[in-house]
Amino acid sequence: MWMWTTQRTGGLHVPQASKEGIAEAFLPRGLRASCWVDVPIYKRSPDLTKNPMTKSEQLLRIDDHDFTMRPAFGGPPIPVGVDVQVESIDTISEVDMDFTMTLYLRHYWKDERLSFPSTNNQSMTFDSRLVKKIWVPDMFFVHSKRSFIHDTTTDNVMLRVYPDGNVLYSLRVTVTAMCNMDLSRFPLDTQTCSLEIESYAYTDDDLMLYWKKGNESLNTDDRISLSQFLIQKFHTTTKLAFYSSTGWYNRLYIHFTLRRHIFFFLLQTYFPATLMVMLSWVSFWIDRRAVPARVPLGITTVLTMSTIITGVNASMPRVSYIKAVDIYLWVSFVFVFLSVIEYAAVNYLSTVQERKERKLRERLPCTCGIGNPDEMMIDPQITGYGSMDVNTTGNYGIPENGGRQERILAQVALNDPQITGQVKASRSYVNIWIDTHAIDKYSRVVFPGAYILFNIIYWSIYS
Repeated sequence: MWMWTTQRTGGLHVPQASKEGIAEAFLPRGLRASCWVDVPIYKRSPDLTKNPMTKSEQLLRIDDHDFTMRPAFGGPPIPVGVDVQVESIDTISEVDMDFTMTLYLRHYWKDERLSFPSTNNQSMTFDSRLVKKIWVPDMFFVHSKRSFIHDTTTDNVMLRVYPDGNVLYSLRVTVTAMCNMDLSRFPLDTQTCSLEIESYAYTDDDLMLYWKKGNESLNTDDRISLSQFLIQKFHTTTKLAFYSSTGWYNRLYIHFTLRRHIFFFLLQTYFPATLMVMLSWVSFWIDRRAVPARVPLGITTVLTMSTIITGVNASMPRVSYIKAVDIYLWVSFVFVFLSVIEYAAVNYLSTVQERKERKLRERLPCTCGIGNPDEMMIDPQITGYGSMDVNTTGNYGIPENGGRQERILAQVALNDPQITGQVKASRSYVNIWIDTHAIDKYSRVVFPGAYILFNIIYWSIYS
């Protein structure tokens, strides 16, 4: 009879069916049915490469504590200090009323559960993998629209643990937060935006949030610069925020004040608007009878001002109040529009005057019998002129020199006793010698003077 022997360090009894299967596999065919075998089971050695506990975690005794609870649970609130280093202010949008900032957010607290023995008092530094296994403050940004932790090339998270249990938790964050801007003085405005940090779950009974070094807890990079703004100052404050459903929370504020650069808007808005207003004044020096010259000039300046106003408002939010730039542009538009109205008034009065002169000429006696106009003398005490020029008297129906010929024509009519009574009887002819050139003369002084006064008042208020 064949025997199957083996040295066993440990094993278990194999059922009869299993024994027969093993016998058939290892024994000769003739002996398989009459033999039984006791099969050994060896204990497998553990795979050290798949051990979830690293040496550092064993040193910190991660598995010995429940890190879902805050440190010193049930006792006084745990103080968590915060400091911030602003790396950059990326964008500030007036249309969306927000700003984007990249910063290093650091937390400081003490967790005695993480204390470990050390002979040289050196700290241990970890990455984001250990952060997921211990308790960290649950900070969030109030009024944040978008935010993320940088993850190139790995998560930008650092955890540093000291032997006495003090912890430094740092992360690099980019956040886009809301900023309520008052644009009533735009673009001569100064804006103050705030970034607010708060714990989401822990009230002030569990977590006391504070700036670690007061106002010095906020550091900024000296190279921070913005295209449209000048950063005037940064400062920090601390307040309590109340929610009716959950209670009171500590809230940290980062305030930064920005003053807008005006030079861009001077080049793009104010100077073009001022030049359009000055261009509209050119029509005051153009003859009133040059309709093709004055009308297109006025229309061009009006359309250009409309384009400037539309371009400025297209890049601004639709606020319900008037901005400083709106006041300047619309007042400039009114000056341009009034210059067009001024020429319309001059042209209308000239037409009315010519119509009255035509009616007066129809009532004058025929002057074709005058042989030599030089012999026609007019009393200088009445007319103010010693004699009439040949060119003047020969073409008195078409005024060329403004008020002088009109006055002479009126005196010719009034010196004739046959029509003196008719002219006096009709009061509508009293103003037939109105000098329409005076309107343009006065406009050359009144318009620039009024616009200069407006600029003085405007810049003294808003600058």
